Amino acid sequence: MDNLRTVLRSLRCLQFDPVNVVAQSHLLVLRNRLGPHHGIYLDQLLWQERWLFEYWAQGASIVLTQDYPIHKAVMDRFPPANVPGQRIAAWMSANPRLRQHVLRRLQEAGPLPTSGFDDCSVVPWQGSGWTTGRNVERMLEFLWFGGEVMIAGRQEGRRLWDLTERCLPADADRATCELPELVARAAEHSLRALGVAREADLHEYFIRNRYRGLRSILAALERAGRVVSVRVAGGESCSSERWYMHVDALPQLEVILAGDWHPRTVLLSPFDNLISNRDRTERLWRFAFRNEMYVPKHKRQYGYYLLPILHGDRLVGRVSPRCDRNRGVLVVEGLYLEPDVRPTQALRRAVTAEIAALATFAGATTGVEYGDTVPEPWRGQRNPE
Repeated sequence: MDNLRTVLRSLRCLQFDPVNVVAQSHLLVLRNRLGPHHGIYLDQLLWQERWLFEYWAQGASIVLTQDYPIHKAVMDRFPPANVPGQRIAAWMSANPRLRQHVLRRLQEAGPLPTSGFDDCSVVPWQGSGWTTGRNVERMLEFLWFGGEVMIAGRQEGRRLWDLTERCLPADADRATCELPELVARAAEHSLRALGVAREADLHEYFIRNRYRGLRSILAALERAGRVVSVRVAGGESCSSERWYMHVDALPQLEVILAGDWHPRTVLLSPFDNLISNRDRTERLWRFAFRNEMYVPKHKRQYGYYLLPILHGDRLVGRVSPRCDRNRGVLVVEGLYLEPDVRPTQALRRAVTAEIAALATFAGATTGVEYGDTVPEPWRGQRNPE
């Protein structure tokens, strides 16, 4: 449990995604850092200890309760003073009865699933996609963004809602973190999590797109000796931009430079914190990664669900796995190496061992099945050694 808390403090947020082609993203992120068993303690930290909670940070995320003051500052500014925010505010103002009904039902009977409320809206929500007409769900989510309600638990994947006052632990710090302290604290957390980052990278992490005045705050942190400017191999294409590192990471960097580093091979979730920023991933590793789940099938280059292959300090390719739970098999529909990567025996052993371990983690008790869209050493084999 202590190791899990350490990793969560380091990352500061886990992006939540319900897609379960192999395993849920946040569980893959923890597995790759801690091993296969630590994810079972996540529910305890979320729903029993309330050491964590779910909020909209870097997308739908799991975040630390000790960071509640940072997130409360975001909540207090919802809806934002932009065009989408004005639209949300107008819709909520047009539906006071629905808002009051939701809060009253939670007060009387919470926690409740979305289906536990009546749709008493006057003006239906008009979205650009699947949210159109989902009035109760939209009201709950807007109240969540604004901090009035929280996700109190999950029942077969469905969110259970309750009043924030009943979800936060008694000792939680409920104060609002004001600007510029909000941005400074969030920037330091993000820089520790990312290792190295540009100003643009920080804008995409943790409290995404809410770093007002970040440039001047980074300059102040550098003057205070909290962050340092660094040169980054792989960052030459943007040499006019500054790369930063937090001083807390310098001892770890010295250990790595001294050679005390043990490379591993892992299959990264498409939402892993290391690669969630696609531009940063391409700048640092020359690895162009696109999540093709939302790409029409005929336009996909590789496959529906893709896991980048991290081999040592290189992103060497991607694998397209699918867990066939009826047969208990992890099907590798495709395995694609980068053009300059040779499918050596050593790489083959490392990657196939990791795929086999992933199959075990996903509950594929029968093993691994490889298709034809793989490098020659893998082709036509089942559970290759």
